[in-house]
Amino acid sequence: MGAPADGGVGVTDLLAAYDAQLRGESELAGAQEVRLIGPVSVGVFPGGTGFASYVDLAGLGERRIRSLVLEVRAHFEALPDVRSAEWKTRGHDVAPGLEAALRDAGFVPEGTESVMLGEAAALAADVPVPEGVVLREVRDEVDIVAMERMQADVFGHGDGEERAQRTLARVAAGDDVVLWVAEAEGRMISAGRLEPVAGTEFAGVWGGATVPEWRGRGVYRALTAKRAQAALRRGLRYLHSDSTEFSRPILERSGMRKVTTTTPYVWTRGA
Repeated sequence: MGAPADGGVGVTDLLAAYDAQLRGESELAGAQEVRLIGPVSVGVFPGGTGFASYVDLAGLGERRIRSLVLEVRAHFEALPDVRSAEWKTRGHDVAPGLEAALRDAGFVPEGTESVMLGEAAALAADVPVPEGVVLREVRDEVDIVAMERMQADVFGHGDGEERAQRTLARVAAGDDVVLWVAEAEGRMISAGRLEPVAGTEFAGVWGGATVPEWRGRGVYRALTAKRAQAALRRGLRYLHSDSTEFSRPILERSGMRKVTTTTPYVWTRGA
C-alpha cells in the first residue's frame, strides 16, 4: 500500500498519521476527568458520556487487556454522572482478546464504520451543484437551529433541539467548528461540519445529512469540498471521518480513502 499513482499520500502513511495524531488524548478534547489508566486515555464529555481510547495495546497479553477493561469500567461506574461510556476500537490494532473482554464487561458493540482519510488539497476543488442549490456557511442561531432540526429529521434523532443548544454553546464560546449547509426551494437540504483537531494536521468531517430526494446529485460532495477549503485556510493538511456504508462511497468519490475500521463498544449504567 504505497503512494497512489497521482503522487498523493498512500494508505500506509495516512494510517501512520492517524495513529500518531488522532488517537488517545487528542480524542478527549473538551472532556473532563481526563486521565490515563495504563495506556488507555479516559474522560467524560458534557452530558455524562464517558470515553476510552488508546494509541497502542500491542505487547500486552489477554490477561492484562482484560484487567484494563475492568479497571476502565470500574472508573466510569465510580463517577455517578456518567450514564454511558464508549470504548473505541480499531480494526487494524493488535489487541489480543480485547473484543471478548469488552463484551464480558458489559460493553455492547455498535455498528462498525470505515475510517476515511484524505488530503484536504485533493478534496478542495469546487463541485458543481444542480441549479437553484445554494451553499453557505452558517453561524447564527436561526440557521443553526434549522440545520440541526433537518439533520435530526434525516437521521431519526428527535427534534434536534438538544444538539442545537450544544452547537450554539460551542459557537458562543469561540469554538472553531465550521458549519456549511445547502439550500434549495426555500429549505435546507444538506449540512455538514468541519472540526479542526487542536495540535494536529487534521480536521474532522462530520454530519453530512442530506434529505432523501436530493441524494446522489453531488450536494454532499460539494459541501465536502467547501469544508476542505476551510481546512486549508487553517493550515490543516488532512481530513478524517468515521463513515457508514452510505457515506463511504461518497467520500471515496471525493478523494478520501478507507484506512481501517472502527467499532464503538458501549457500556450503559444499569443495563
